[in-house]
Amino acid sequence: QVQLVESGGGLVQPGGSLRLSCAASGSISRIYAMAWYRQAPGKQRELVAFITDSGNTNYADSVKGRFTISRDNGRNTVYLQMNSLKPEDTAVYYCNADIRTTAAIVPLNYWGQGTQVTVSS
Repeated sequence: QVQLVESGGGLVQPGGSLRLSCAASGSISRIYAMAWYRQAPGKQRELVAFITDSGNTNYADSVKGRFTISRDNGRNTVYLQMNSLKPEDTAVYYCNADIRTTAAIVPLNYWGQGTQVTVSS
């Protein structure tokens, strides 16, 4: 089937940077939109950024100007470059993608397992 595997999370000081990666693997025919969500303790999961298969992007107001989403279609990978990190960015970050497998006619929505990002001094 399909797996989304995130990497790149960790502990960083305020003002620092991290780069998250999410690689999709499996019987993939086509990947459509890809996105990053996050969920802080006691809060609902929220959309951070998404990128369409043609490269159009959109961001949550709270991360505009600090985060950049990009993708490498040849590697089936989406990235999230996070700069000027703040303590309020602390959360588990999840990768999400609409993927059509080789056995399917329509795409399905898939989630990664999440990676912890902690911003603290």
